[in-house]
Amino acid sequence: MYKGFYGLNESPFSIAPNPAFLFLSDRHREALAHLTYGLGENGGFVLLTGEVGTGKTTVSRTLFAQLPDDTDLAFILNPALTQLELLATVCDQLKLSYQPEPTLKQLTDKIADFLLENHKNGRKTLLVIDEAQHLDADVLEQLRLLTNLETDTRKLLQVILIGQPELQALLRRQELRQLAQRITARYHLLPLNLDEVAAYVSHRLHVAGRSQPLFRRSAIKALHQVSGGVPRIINLICERALMGGYGQQKAQLAGVDIDAAAAEVLDRPQAKRVPWGLGVATIAAAGLGFALAYGWQPSMSQPSSTAAVVPVAEVTPPITVAAPKPSVDLASFPSSELSSLQALFHRWQQPVPATEPCRYAADFGLSCLSDNGSWQQLLQLNRPAMVTISDDSGQIRYGAVLSKEPERWLLQLGDQQLWVQHDWFALHYQGRFTLLWQPTEALPRLISPSASLAQIQWLENRLAQVQQRSARLVASFDSQLERALRQFQLTQGLNADGLAGRQTLERLSLLLANVGPTLVQENR
Repeated sequence: MYKGFYGLNESPFSIAPNPAFLFLSDRHREALAHLTYGLGENGGFVLLTGEVGTGKTTVSRTLFAQLPDDTDLAFILNPALTQLELLATVCDQLKLSYQPEPTLKQLTDKIADFLLENHKNGRKTLLVIDEAQHLDADVLEQLRLLTNLETDTRKLLQVILIGQPELQALLRRQELRQLAQRITARYHLLPLNLDEVAAYVSHRLHVAGRSQPLFRRSAIKALHQVSGGVPRIINLICERALMGGYGQQKAQLAGVDIDAAAAEVLDRPQAKRVPWGLGVATIAAAGLGFALAYGWQPSMSQPSSTAAVVPVAEVTPPITVAAPKPSVDLASFPSSELSSLQALFHRWQQPVPATEPCRYAADFGLSCLSDNGSWQQLLQLNRPAMVTISDDSGQIRYGAVLSKEPERWLLQLGDQQLWVQHDWFALHYQGRFTLLWQPTEALPRLISPSASLAQIQWLENRLAQVQQRSARLVASFDSQLERALRQFQLTQGLNADGLAGRQTLERLSLLLANVGPTLVQENR
């Protein structure tokens, strides 16, 4: 209906999975790389999670298109199955015949014989389960038992589990710990950011035949805000906005058009956008009223055109946040290693363990990293951390740094928080820290020249990301890769031995992790 009016050859925002409109953001490419790496590890489970509509199906279909010809694929879309039904479905997907009303053993034997024959013929077998958060624990355990069949070098069945975030919680259950330990790669797919939303919309319009911009910048900002960056919701809103724009004969669409479309699609009241000039005047008036109510008086010695300094109430934790001080008497603040670590769990919005927090971190999908490093290296890691600091008498104490602004750090001591000046922190910080992070993939113990090519390429890809350069396609652990690795180790204060050991791999993965709280809040 609107295609001719907007110069489109087809509908650009259909929710049907048309391969012609495939758009891989940096996040989708990263997810695809994780899946590919996991499959290159010769066995085990690979995990892909994300909220509804974030593009998990897009990633999986792209992966399927790249599978080599020597791979047999079993793809299960409806995982609400019993153990028997699951095995029967796997047999159906692999075109294996079985008797009516088979037993678990008969189906298991069928699959085992197929896997062995496939391996003998040099073929691989891949099982992919979508919506895996609906799997029962006993069915997941049956999947684990299927992967027990292996040779000395590889497992004969590889499994990809795709699901919503509830799948992560399911796999943290005690009875599934053996399966969780077999996950060789995992990735949580996040929604698109503002720039990615703009690129996504532009890509789909271009594929549909329109090269000129159709959505104003205000529309893209509104679209990102109301959709949360979820591609499926973006499609629904844009489709409705195009219909509305056509009805009103609008050549381009603005933020108000997106708001109107979102109100219909999402069944909620339409957002009201205040014109810019009126908005500024309203904010200024409100700020002046707030200032007068709290005792501010305009200085008669200042010119009338000078802007007033309006007190702003900061958003603070339930406990006291003190004003910045040139020096801090640490003796007046209680502190302990336990309370500082507990503050990190609170920052991650996770239940706070009563004892030994790092021991129980894995129960919440987290990991503790303890190391030595300068405040510059701590800032580069960009995570809230427990730190050692010294008081005026030289006694070592524990605190948690929760946030960093240009000239100050937010420090928690016991149950109290205070802002301290940067110079004070740099002087008293003693160089030892412990932080929490969320591993997104299982890491090998070592990547050396004798490692598999998949691991070596993974190392090159990660180093390229951290060093902000283009990744090379490597054929071996060459001298260029070794130099890049040594450079990374030197900048991180690690042993620059040119081998990617556990400590190096954890640091590399941590720097690229994009989940969880940060010290420096980015403006997005």
